[in-house]
Amino acid sequence: MKRNNERLCTATKKLAGCSVLILGDAMLDHYIWGETSRISPEAPVPVVKVVRESSRLGGAANVAHNVKALGGEPVLISVVGRDEGGRQLTAALQERGIPITGMVVDRGRPTVKKTRIVARSQQVVRVDREEIRPLSAVLHRKLSERVEQALARVQAVLISDYGKGVICDRFLETWLPRFREAGLPICVDPKETHFHSYREVTILTPNLKEAAFASGRPILDEASLEDAGSRLLDSLGAEHLLITRGEDGMSLFYREASPLHIPSVAREVYDVTGAGDTVVSALAMGLAAGLPVEDATRLANHAAGLVIRELGTATATLAGIRESLQRSAPEPSRGKM
Repeated sequence: MKRNNERLCTATKKLAGCSVLILGDAMLDHYIWGETSRISPEAPVPVVKVVRESSRLGGAANVAHNVKALGGEPVLISVVGRDEGGRQLTAALQERGIPITGMVVDRGRPTVKKTRIVARSQQVVRVDREEIRPLSAVLHRKLSERVEQALARVQAVLISDYGKGVICDRFLETWLPRFREAGLPICVDPKETHFHSYREVTILTPNLKEAAFASGRPILDEASLEDAGSRLLDSLGAEHLLITRGEDGMSLFYREASPLHIPSVAREVYDVTGAGDTVVSALAMGLAAGLPVEDATRLANHAAGLVIRELGTATATLAGIRESLQRSAPEPSRGKM
């Protein structure tokens, strides 16, 4: 193992015990696993014979699970409905040792639940149960009270915005200045609808589609990628921007330096579901531990390489990241892809 990878392996020890405040849309990922061998006579769709069902944490809840798997202490603040999905979600959090004291119950909406039907290792269809609308003033006040209570005991803030209603402009206008005043790194996995509300944060982690939408132009090659990254940095006043590119890796943009293009370390790609959650979780953990943003990004890249090899929502561990570093060649410095 080369010296840089050895240094990163050593740096992973600093992540253990770091506390991260996680704000955003918690979800339940429901999977129906089955087999298919014929097309329905009623419509041109496959007939799936159900073999088993399972549920996993999704959205901000999956982010909290990733932070926990990386040895951190997640402080999750989100909303669930008073329904079976909410009970399943909170029970799953507790089973993984994630506190639920930051979860607020909204009696007026269902818990966000995504059901994926999978056959022959391929997703056939996804069914979403959700009600997208802003939270009431009462619920936002309850969320703010929980944020206030947690602020003094965390080393970083992570916003997981899936556009389901927990995060809104009013909430961001109140709390982003507070987080900056507290000197906390602010990591954001943004949704297109709020993208330009995330001003002066430490780092945003959009994927290619989100970055293209926010920049107002398609990303087709290296030149358009770098143009979009530079424009977004300038317009948002962010310190850094990390554009994730799926199986092609990720690109880290700096305000006054050339971007760093990092190829994926995954040898096989089965499913990118939840990979963005893993990236922002590892990144926030690295910054909470005081690592330079480049080191935190490289660790996040290895974490993503682990989860996209799994079918369905998955998590990375520090042991897995160390093993990935040990078997990988050193990654490139700034420059061309």
